[in-house]
Amino acid sequence: MVLPEYVVVFCTAPAGEAEDLARALLDARLVACVNVTGVQSLYWWEGAVQNEAERLLVMKTQHRLLDPLIERIRDLHSYETPEVIAIPIVGGYAPYLDWVREETA
Repeated sequence: MVLPEYVVVFCTAPAGEAEDLARALLDARLVACVNVTGVQSLYWWEGAVQNEAERLLVMKTQHRLLDPLIERIRDLHSYETPEVIAIPIVGGYAPYLDWVREETA
């Protein structure tokens, strides 16, 4: 199986934590770009449906950095089980993807 070279990684975080998390991941060069947007999340946790205002981090990076990225998120995140989901990038504007590679080299 051929792994994708690039991935988009999604992670939710509390509003007061999201920007600090994004900056730490950028400073570590684990991601080239982080979009932070507000979301309303409804989910099961500890036997009940929760309803929380959160921030969604949409991060672009290289697949080879996924494991260290997940570890860093786990180290910094306040949630016991943070959402971290990676989706392969199967195509895109080549100069942008080159930029992602350069910024996470």
